[in-house]
Amino acid sequence: MKPLFCSQGHDNPDDNRFCRLCGEMLPIVPRSPVGVTAGQMLGLRYRVLHELGHGGFGRTYLAEDTNRFHERCVLKEFAPQVQGTEALHKAEELFEREAGILYKLQHPQIPRFRELFQADWQGKRRLFLVQDYVEGETYQALQRSRQNQGYGFTEADVTQLLLQLLPVLDYIHACGVIHRDISPDNLMLRTVDGLPILIDFGGVKQAAAEVNSQLRRSVAALPAKVTCLGKVGYAPSEQMDRGEVFPHSDFYALAATVLVLLTGKEPQDLLAGNRRQWLKLVNLSPKLIAILSRMLDPDPAKRYQTAQAVMAALGGSLPASDDRATQPPRGHQSSAASELYPATVAVAPAQVGHITQAATVYPPATRPQRGSGFGTIALLLLAAGTVWFTWWIAHDWQPLKQPKPQPSQTTNASTKPPAPRFSQAEQKRKQALDQRREALGIDAVFLSSLVNETFYDKYPDRSGRQLTADAADAPLRAAWDQIANQWLDQLKPLSSEARSRLGQYTDADLKARQADVNRLNLSSRALNDLTDVRFFELFPDQPRNQSILNKPIGQVWQAIAAEQLNAVKAGTALETIKFPEGRFSQQVSGTLKAGEGKAYIAELTKDQVIQIQLQANQETRLSIYPPTSKAAALLEDSAKTSWSGKLTESGFYEIVVVSNAPGTTSYDLSLAAADNISVPDAAQ
Repeated sequence: MKPLFCSQGHDNPDDNRFCRLCGEMLPIVPRSPVGVTAGQMLGLRYRVLHELGHGGFGRTYLAEDTNRFHERCVLKEFAPQVQGTEALHKAEELFEREAGILYKLQHPQIPRFRELFQADWQGKRRLFLVQDYVEGETYQALQRSRQNQGYGFTEADVTQLLLQLLPVLDYIHACGVIHRDISPDNLMLRTVDGLPILIDFGGVKQAAAEVNSQLRRSVAALPAKVTCLGKVGYAPSEQMDRGEVFPHSDFYALAATVLVLLTGKEPQDLLAGNRRQWLKLVNLSPKLIAILSRMLDPDPAKRYQTAQAVMAALGGSLPASDDRATQPPRGHQSSAASELYPATVAVAPAQVGHITQAATVYPPATRPQRGSGFGTIALLLLAAGTVWFTWWIAHDWQPLKQPKPQPSQTTNASTKPPAPRFSQAEQKRKQALDQRREALGIDAVFLSSLVNETFYDKYPDRSGRQLTADAADAPLRAAWDQIANQWLDQLKPLSSEARSRLGQYTDADLKARQADVNRLNLSSRALNDLTDVRFFELFPDQPRNQSILNKPIGQVWQAIAAEQLNAVKAGTALETIKFPEGRFSQQVSGTLKAGEGKAYIAELTKDQVIQIQLQANQETRLSIYPPTSKAAALLEDSAKTSWSGKLTESGFYEIVVVSNAPGTTSYDLSLAAADNISVPDAAQ
């Protein structure tokens, strides 16, 4: 079932007669296949894969760009239901003006608009807007998925969302653009890097709504009426009633979105009548309650007026204007109440079904590492300092081959492949790099995200600017390719299965691993130890006390965790210590290569006194975990080689031995247990 859109762009089931959010009568869309069929070419380069949705002003398609190595993109058709050449011309003019403003927006957390082109289909001229395809899942879908699994978004989750989105709003507001339609279904969590992406801006939808409104007025001789855009409950009253929008209108919608994610209820149920009733449904810190309350104030003058003010209230700060990922378009000033500036339009892949893969969402508390999560500065750098090179992978980095002409195309001056832009040596270098990547089975977009992060760390002056094909950037392109090759070298030791899934690991994988390892009487803490020692042996330059799961390198950590789980299941990384009959001590021995570890479990009883002794070199580390995961570790990644004390609970105790030595390490581990022996309760 494909979504049906009203004139304001709200998605509805295709059998609805009225919009579920604004109540507008929905257009009657013919059931016959009047849209572009799969496999058809548009603009001599875009091959349609299938339709994503349709509404009163056109259809949206998933397509592949045959001029960019079949990279997926989204085509937004603009075919308003107007009659007459003059009306159509006016509609196209309005659409092109709005699309031109959108084209100027360049931010890594906004789907990039590529071009606007015309194509003839079924004897009629159509306008199509082309934008990047974002692979991920909407926050609406994430919230429903979490609800079905019995948990929801936490204060830490929504605080991180605010920290990562406010720099984006600061950027678009500086461009004079107001989003006007922020809601959980217009925010996506991008699979490749775990960043929130702002989609479905109101500008183009506003153009379509305005055209339809003007048409109805001209036909029925109705008085002029302001065309308003926004979702009921999310948009403030001045926006819905009078069509007035300001930056604080977006902050209102963002706060309403946060409440919906926290509670799973619609904003009408939270903010109608007694506007403070939402306080009974959340358990938040006084600081966040005060911030959300001000963002949701019914008096526009009392709300935060800038993204900087909201960020300051959260305890962070936005980057200086010179450090923004992309500077605002020149000559585009802030909007006034009477002049509504648009932003973008996008289709959420969460509606595509099998095409969309689950996105990565990690509450900070679930990060399997030692140390705290992202600090505010790291979050802002990640949100505002990274510009992804997906275009580079698809356009420049891959082999410079041209797609085969379609049978229906004739070879003429307009369809001849363009001349190569790089030297023959550079083309060969890029082709060899791409062949290496394909041989290792690593996703191109994922590798691009890894390389970008390293590249911008090495060349911070390039942050926010894409490399060009000019000769002046040739040394930087060579550096980028060199970094890519270095990453391929580091990823090569992973198994082929692990490499093939890079970029696709999700929070569901994390939870599934935890469940699998728990069934073996082992905790995720022990599995994390085995993963960490392998990870840092392969990637010694990675920071040890920072959250990494929301970064591209976090996908590599997850891949290694999956490998370690397989080793645990196979018995190569897990062994049970059992005392021989009539004895209360046991000794085991083993050898570990660099970056290897082994876990042992032993079922022990409360009030027993145990002694654990490890004999190994100084670069071997020992961890001892009690049965309850919430209880503190007896030892954790410690250089100490012994522990003794009285046990406080019964169950399976875990002993993990890992080696940080460069070569092979031999070790002996002994465990002794006895009852009713008087020793201090504390570890010796």
